[in-house]
Amino acid sequence: MATDVIHDGLADGAPTRPSTNERVFRQLLVNTLVTGVTSTFVWFALTFWVYLETRSVVATGVIGGAFSLCSAFIGPAFGTFVDRHLKHTSMVLATSVSGASFVLATVVFVAVDARDILRLAGPWFWVLVALTLLGSVAGTMRNVALSTCVTLLVPEERRDRANGMVGMVTGVSFAITSVFSGIVIGQLGMGWALYLAVALTLVALVHLLPIRIPEAAPEPVAEGSARIDVRGAMEAIRAVPGLSMLILLAAFNNLLGGVFMALMDAYGLSLVSVETWGFLWGFLSMGFIAGGLIVAKVGLGTMPARVIILGNLLNWVVCALFTLRSSVVMLTIGCFVWILMIPIIEAAEQTVLQRSIPFERQGRVFGFAQMVENAAAPLTAFMIGPIAETVFMPFMTDGSGADAIGGWFGTGPERGIALVFTVAGLIGVVVTLLARASHSYRRLTTA
Repeated sequence: MATDVIHDGLADGAPTRPSTNERVFRQLLVNTLVTGVTSTFVWFALTFWVYLETRSVVATGVIGGAFSLCSAFIGPAFGTFVDRHLKHTSMVLATSVSGASFVLATVVFVAVDARDILRLAGPWFWVLVALTLLGSVAGTMRNVALSTCVTLLVPEERRDRANGMVGMVTGVSFAITSVFSGIVIGQLGMGWALYLAVALTLVALVHLLPIRIPEAAPEPVAEGSARIDVRGAMEAIRAVPGLSMLILLAAFNNLLGGVFMALMDAYGLSLVSVETWGFLWGFLSMGFIAGGLIVAKVGLGTMPARVIILGNLLNWVVCALFTLRSSVVMLTIGCFVWILMIPIIEAAEQTVLQRSIPFERQGRVFGFAQMVENAAAPLTAFMIGPIAETVFMPFMTDGSGADAIGGWFGTGPERGIALVFTVAGLIGVVVTLLARASHSYRRLTTA
């Protein structure tokens, strides 16, 4: 296998010093930071711009859902591609698709009249959204290849810490883009966001091309093999006791997480200006960095599956509590804790998969897991926007909810959005406790 070659200090028969692998991993992290900044920046900017121009919760919910749906659709195909090709080739492909999509989105934005673009019933708005989100999703697809590179380049006993470094890089990209997306949309407009995306993607591609990953060529694909090998991923997952439960739990968490995708920006922008919201997310993104640093420094211990359960339990308790008052302070504290735990939970999930899945199938499994998890979020995101707008917001404005709990919970449209978060948090707590008590969890921790 390729891992045997690398860990023995050889790549295609040539000696490779450990320091070389470490240097390559750092280069990939830097390159991932640039592409992560670009993908997150454009996604944030597009969501801010659409809400400010249309004031439609439904539109932002559809955009968020479309992002995850596109990620789910592409995940297994890209994961299979990663397993069957060089990791460098996979990263170059993802970066190139991202750049081409941003270029086409920029052409549409410049060529089409602004009034036509902002008509939700018209085609050009959705063409712009589709191209922009495709570019962002293609950039995030690189994470599948990067996860396999952790196995390829990092010794097993340090992979949990390497996964923490990956989470820290994600946090840095969120911190940078959260601030500048708000500034750019508030002061310059969506056009400049697209111009910057094109420039940053070009920089990332130029930096990536000369990087050489010490890896052996993948084994030739058997004739008749599926281009999207979902069956191979499922076989590898079923071979590990309890692993299916872990992936389903992550999918359920993403299902509830669609509430954040659809409503968080609308809730936050009801409390503060777009510039303040951008700066606030810049601060909140420090939680990503802190969570990644914690894992990179101390690791995850011998029971990463337990870390996943406890982290999810904490996050859903926070989700149930942080919107009990219309307070930007409570919002900030709650979101910071939530974001702090994300890289810890994700590092634990990555570590479990890297420990239990053979290297030659990891791309497919990571892609399949991404499909299952991301396919769940759009279901909530697509539904919760209209439900919040037609049910919960009137319910807490002048409906029976305002009469029943409005005295202490508050009234108004934003309190309807807040109630959605509280209900989602309570459901998440119950499901996480059930998963903790399940036979599948005990089998996984034993394995």
